[in-house]
Parts: sequence; structure tokens; C-alpha cells
Amino acid sequence: METMDQSHNTSQGKQWAWVGWVLFGVALIVTFGLGLLASSILTRRREALPPQPVHPIARWESDSSKWAANFPREYDRYRRMMDDTTRTKYGGAFPRDYLEETPANVILFAGYAFAKDYRQARGHVYAVEDVTHTKRVNEKTPATCWTCKSTDVPRLLAQMSPADFYKQPFAAFKSEITHPIGCLDCHDPTDMRLVITRPALREALQRQGRDPDKLSHQEMRTMVCAQCHVEYYFKGDGKYLTFPWDKGTSIEQIESYYEEADFSDWTHAVSHAPMVKMQHPDFEIYSTGIHAYRNVSCADCHMPYMSEGGVKFTDHHVQSPLLNIANSCAVCHRWSEEEIRNRVESIQDKIHEVRGRVEQALVAAHFDVAAAMQAEATDEELQTPRQLIRRAQLRWDFVAANNGMGFHSPAECLRILAAALDLAGQARSEASRILAKHGITDPIIYPDVSTKEKAQAVEQLFVKGTPPNLLPNKVGGDRASAALTAGP
Repeated sequence: METMDQSHNTSQGKQWAWVGWVLFGVALIVTFGLGLLASSILTRRREALPPQPVHPIARWESDSSKWAANFPREYDRYRRMMDDTTRTKYGGAFPRDYLEETPANVILFAGYAFAKDYRQARGHVYAVEDVTHTKRVNEKTPATCWTCKSTDVPRLLAQMSPADFYKQPFAAFKSEITHPIGCLDCHDPTDMRLVITRPALREALQRQGRDPDKLSHQEMRTMVCAQCHVEYYFKGDGKYLTFPWDKGTSIEQIESYYEEADFSDWTHAVSHAPMVKMQHPDFEIYSTGIHAYRNVSCADCHMPYMSEGGVKFTDHHVQSPLLNIANSCAVCHRWSEEEIRNRVESIQDKIHEVRGRVEQALVAAHFDVAAAMQAEATDEELQTPRQLIRRAQLRWDFVAANNGMGFHSPAECLRILAAALDLAGQARSEASRILAKHGITDPIIYPDVSTKEKAQAVEQLFVKGTPPNLLPNKVGGDRASAALTAGP
């Protein structure tokens, strides 16, 4: 009996020993796993900390590659803008020829440099190259045109006053301005804060009663873009860069500003109307849209956040959100990429359609006034239709010149285009009345401007002061002999 008890106790001891080893093994595995988890957490926390500068960055360091040692991820994404083949239906980085695509532009800008060369910008990294090669630059071009093209500009503005910089000729800085848009344009190199480096925006905000140094970080993620993506003009003989925002940023307020200033960029070669060329009023249009209302910044869509390991950083590959839907649009809009793209392009298609109708009406209006001039109408008689053309084209260009084909604020763009179409119609009606007054009641003969080449040939005839006959009673009824075809 005693032997059986001893045997039973020995068996129980072995069982308990086996359980102990199992528990020890489990504890060892759990401890090892917790150690790995803790190490991963600590590693990710270290990664998420702001990067400590490996090399100090000089105050006016304009070479963005010198910032790369401290910010390799951002610089790697920035360099991806070298790809100038990307395209969306209405945008992208490839050098789209707007004159080839829309020959009406040649007539709308007749007598102005945009009738010679008008291409889609290839992106920030090509800014210096593109501005120095465009046919719009000549010996009369002021240095003001450098302002938004290079990280060398903040240094030059610090060395001299903005007024002294602006009044120099463009050619004066060709050897000094070599670096394209980059890090220094938006960041303070000492602490990486977003900063406004262009005086024109600071001055415009101050005239509005806003302190540019008290903007929130989210506001700054839009304002650093608004330094350049805005409507502006060169004020006075010194060509001082100025934003026409004193009355507000709507098209009507900007128009009122220009009217009070009695400002025009050029006199139209066809209609002799005093014209204003809108630049790229992206900020003004964006400000009226739903994204601005929801406090979505420019960077949220065009420079969305990315994650790499435990690091969250801003994507510095600035591009159309349609080329990066997953990181931009899909963050808020929980639809498929195909559905998002189709929705955006559907909105853009509608803007493009209406914009095209306005273009045709405006081209016809310019020729209608030119025909009235050939019928010997006086400048006094033509003052009203010319003013209507100016107002109509101002609105058309406010939509046409901003990027995104109206998507930043579709309702506002359609409202503006509707007003432009109405004003162009009024201009044509006035011109017809004047033509009738001078005995011209048959339809005038419109030149063939259906291609860029044909439109530029016609535009040059007007520039040289030898325009084609537009009046039917001056071509003996033989329209073909005048090499003219029915137009808009």
C-alpha cells in the first residue's frame, strides 16, 4: 500500500513539473512578445518625433536639395514633380497648348502676349525653365514676373526693397535666379514653420485689416499657396506687384477695384476694347466653394498627408488630386476611385461646355465691334459695346484662367459664366444696332479661326492694322474671294 502511494506521488510530481515548464515557456514567449511590442512602440514614437536637423540650413538657402538631408521623405516626393507627362482630362503636368486646344484664345487675347504662347504649367520644379522659355517674355518684361517662380526671390527681396526688385528688367536676374519653386518659398528654415515670403500677399491681407502673422496653421496651408495662385496686376510705372483685393475677392469686387483704378493690361487688337487679363485666381474661386467652407485647405487635397512607418508627413509631390485619389479625395469621400473621378469630370465637363459657349460669343463680339469700326462707327458710339466686352471677358477669364476647370467652386463658376454670356450677348446686340445705324443689316463675315495657325494669322492682320474685310457689302457678295468663312 505504501509503495502504491509513493508511486502515485511521484507521478503527480512529474505532472506538476511538466506544467511548470509549460508555464515557464508561455511566460517566456509572452515576455519576448511584450518586449518586441514595446520596442516597436518606442521605435514608432521616435520616428514620429519631428526630425532633428542633421545639417543646419542657411537662412536664404534656395537649393531645395540642401534641405534633403533633414527631410528626405519630403524631398523624395518633391522630386517626383520632374515627371511632366502626367495628365488628367483637364489638367496634369504635361505642357498642354491652350492655343492649340482652344483657338478662340488667340482672338480673345489678340494684341497681347498670351496670343503668342499660352501653355499649361508643368509644375513647381519647372517654374524657372518655363518662364524663361515662354514667348511671352521680351525685353520689356519686368522683374516682377520672377516673383512666384523661384526660391531665389525671397533672398533678393531681402537684399533690396520689393519696389527696387520689381522695377528692374526681367533679364537683370537671369544669372541670379536659377532655383525653381521649393522649400524656402513656404518654410522658415530655422523651425520649418509655414511662412508668407511674398510681400504682395502680406500687403493685401494688411489692407483688409488681417494680420498675416496670426493665421492658424490650417489657414497657412492655404495661404502659402495664395502667395502665387491668385489674381494680381503690376501697379504703376514701377510694376509693383499688387493683389486687387481691397474691396474683396469676388469677381464683382475685383472689377470695381480695376474700374476705380482705370486699369487695363492692353487694348484689344480686334475690338480696341480696354482689357484686363486675369492670371490664375485659384484662391479667389476656392474661397467661394464647399471645401473652403468646410475648412479644407489647398494642401489637404493637393499635398495630402502620407504615412511611412510611424511617420506622418505632407506629400510634397504637388499635383492634381485626381492623380492621388486614395490619399486625397477618398479620405473624406467614401466612394470608389472610379466614381470619384467620374463625378469630378462630370462637373468639369459642364463648366467646359458653358465656357466654350462664352468663348464663341466673345470672339463674335470682338469681330462685331471690328465690323462696326470698318463701317466707320466712332469711338464714342462703340464705348458701350467695348465696355460690355471688357466686363464679359473679365468674367470668362476669371473662370478660364483658374486651375481645375471650375471644380473648386462649380456653382460660382457657372454663375460667373452665365453673367459673361449675358454681357457678351448685350455687346453683340449693341454692335448690331450700331451696324444697322451705318447701313449694315446683313450678317458680317467672320474670319476662319478654327485652328491655332488660322487664328494667329488673322490676329496678326489686326495687329498690323491690315484686318480682313468683315462687311458683306465690301466683298461684292463673293465671300470665297475674301478667303473668309462663316464663323461664330
